[in-house]
Amino acid sequence: MIKVTLKGDVKEFESGISVAEIAKSIGAGLYKSACAAKVNGNVCDLRTLLNEDCEVEILTFDDVDGKKAFWHTTSHILAQAVKRLYPAAKLSIGPSIDSGFYYDFDVEKPFTAEDLEAIEKEMKAIVKSGIEISRFELAPQEAVKLLEEMQEPYKVELCNEHVDKGENISFYKQAEFTDLCAGPHLMSVAPVKAFKLTNCTGAYWRGDSKNKMLCRVYGVSFPKAAQLEEHLTMLEEAKKRDHRKLGKELEIFTLMEEGPGFPFFLPKGMIVKNELINYWREIHRAAGYDEIQTPIMLSRHLWETSGHWYHYKENMYTTVIDDEDFAIKPMNCPGGMLVYKTKMHSYRDLPLRMGELGLVHRHELSGALHGLMRVRNFTQDDAHIFMTQEQIKDEIKGVVKLIDKVYKQFGFTYHIELSTRPEDSMGSEEDWEVATEALRQSVTELGYDYKVNEGDGAFYGPKLDFHLTDCIGRTWQCGTIQLDFQLPERFELEYVGADGNKHRPIMIHRVVFGSIERFIGILIEHFAGAFPVWLAPVQVKLLPIADRHLDYIYEVKKALEAKGIRCEVDDRNEKIGYKIREAQVNKVPYMVIVGDKDVESGTVAIRSRKDGDLGAMTSAEFVDFMVEKVTSKVND
Repeated sequence: MIKVTLKGDVKEFESGISVAEIAKSIGAGLYKSACAAKVNGNVCDLRTLLNEDCEVEILTFDDVDGKKAFWHTTSHILAQAVKRLYPAAKLSIGPSIDSGFYYDFDVEKPFTAEDLEAIEKEMKAIVKSGIEISRFELAPQEAVKLLEEMQEPYKVELCNEHVDKGENISFYKQAEFTDLCAGPHLMSVAPVKAFKLTNCTGAYWRGDSKNKMLCRVYGVSFPKAAQLEEHLTMLEEAKKRDHRKLGKELEIFTLMEEGPGFPFFLPKGMIVKNELINYWREIHRAAGYDEIQTPIMLSRHLWETSGHWYHYKENMYTTVIDDEDFAIKPMNCPGGMLVYKTKMHSYRDLPLRMGELGLVHRHELSGALHGLMRVRNFTQDDAHIFMTQEQIKDEIKGVVKLIDKVYKQFGFTYHIELSTRPEDSMGSEEDWEVATEALRQSVTELGYDYKVNEGDGAFYGPKLDFHLTDCIGRTWQCGTIQLDFQLPERFELEYVGADGNKHRPIMIHRVVFGSIERFIGILIEHFAGAFPVWLAPVQVKLLPIADRHLDYIYEVKKALEAKGIRCEVDDRNEKIGYKIREAQVNKVPYMVIVGDKDVESGTVAIRSRKDGDLGAMTSAEFVDFMVEKVTSKVND
């Protein structure tokens, strides 16, 4: 017999029982909805056999890893349908992704919309058949032989990379379809009740433009049709809010062939960016941070000391200066270490909070670039906090509260994930345990729930990731708090303690926006381009009904600008209705309309993009009204 812990309860089962059988013993409902499992924290297949005492968690579609197994299974259903309809198609890879799944195929010509409809129809037939899915393993050489017989060259290439490891290689089979795969997968295809193939694009094999272009089919699936319908509605809304489209229309930013992945901010975009930076500086001054700036390019020696040269080099841009290797910084941290070392610190100096709006560069594959969301250079709103061990929890709590303040400012809700030690990491197990427990205790004491993301920490320390939710339900990972015992050790940072001896500080790496550029992209989509008044590039549009009202309206403009309100006069010879509609399309928060009566009475007629006509005010009243709207930073 073995003891299995399920949500704190310990039950006994016969050795060799499968996780699926355990789920069935708990209840038919759980077994029906189960997608995968975690055994001692490791995601695994429901077919997994248990032979020793362990802790088990049954994962459903409501769990992130359960959803991934559901979507991964759907990608296999897609591949099976394609092979039935296009037998000559060669299989590449078909993983789950954050928003569903995709599968890459080598086909004679890319799939059309009509082809996708036919593929969906065949997928429905496969699901209706309720085929059970089985898993089997082969020795590496046997696996390669099978894939060669199947005439799947891409799979053979993948399989050959594991031959030297000597480990058995797993396959999944559903009826006539067999695929090389690590899993996990559902027990059968039957639960995949609702799905949609959403897009078809080109993708280079392994993301390398030197390789062949494959046909990538994207899709999403759900256990219930209502869930799919809700998701598709969200996608339609997301299209309307696409920051690439709105960014161009509202003249916020542009992307050019001369700089793929390197965004150009236009004048209106710079207003938004600078207002965010001003806000960042304001809240950080209040929280006791000092601002620094470190060079964009630093020597190889520094990156070797930090560990980035060995752990992150494939994402770094490098060059040679005076016969010495240099790298453009992908992160601000090593520069922050050097700033700390410019003088000896006392324990009385700690905690020392240093913020930096640092421009960093990271090499991203061209296929991964996406507007402002995935770029090759961005402004990271970084900060590094140097502290004693006794100050760790208070400093973590301080950062959590700061992040909470910022996200609430924009109307975001969020959840927190705790990411633990990855395989490729530095430092002792003891340091990692202390750091992980400090993060865990800090959020718990503040009353926050969190999810554990096993093995996804930075190579130098565990972290808390903040995933915000926008107004249409999408999540974005922005803020992060990383606790680091390693870099202070590698850079030999010191402070003089109360005992007069030298000690090693501990540090926090943290960002709030994450990337200012990406955060702007998120804000564009969250607000559908209608920025809050304090962020809007143009806060007031002044609309004279006729040319004779221009002198008066320019006086109003002068009064507004004297108080720092951003405004423009539309003095074109157009009808007032046209001017109002255009200001509305341009997402201007407030419009001032001036006619004969307004000039006579010293008033202005106010129109809000949100609430329509607000009536008349004196020009002085409107100036005060706008100042209050801007300074209060309300989200209207």
